[in-house]
Amino acid sequence: MKGVKKIELPKIEDPRGNLTFFEDQNQISFKIERVFWTYDVPGGEKRGGHAYHKQNEFIVALSGSFDVVITEPNGNTETYNLNRSYYGLYVPAQTWRHLDNFSTNALSLHASDMLFDEADYVRDFEEYEELIDEK
Repeated sequence: MKGVKKIELPKIEDPRGNLTFFEDQNQISFKIERVFWTYDVPGGEKRGGHAYHKQNEFIVALSGSFDVVITEPNGNTETYNLNRSYYGLYVPAQTWRHLDNFSTNALSLHASDMLFDEADYVRDFEEYEELIDEK
């Protein structure tokens, strides 16, 4: 999918436990303005189901696993399974996505380059299709 990229993060192995990190401008291409996470997602539920006008996002499975499903305006989809905490998924602005197939105790971390702004969300897929067609 255009612009979506799975990124391997640094992994510092240690017998006491591994350490992974990401830094804006190094592993991801934007300055982090907001971080949020989702957890305790009931079985069968989905999260997301939207795009952003301007916001870029980086998603990491800190614990457990889940799928990030990217949908193009023509309906084509690509699924990215996140199941290791040393991989993250860069999702650029104007990309429709939802998260599903959460494992028990899954924890998804989201870093973005904007503070929360409800006006930046595109929550209707038909509106998203029109937005992309205008480009």
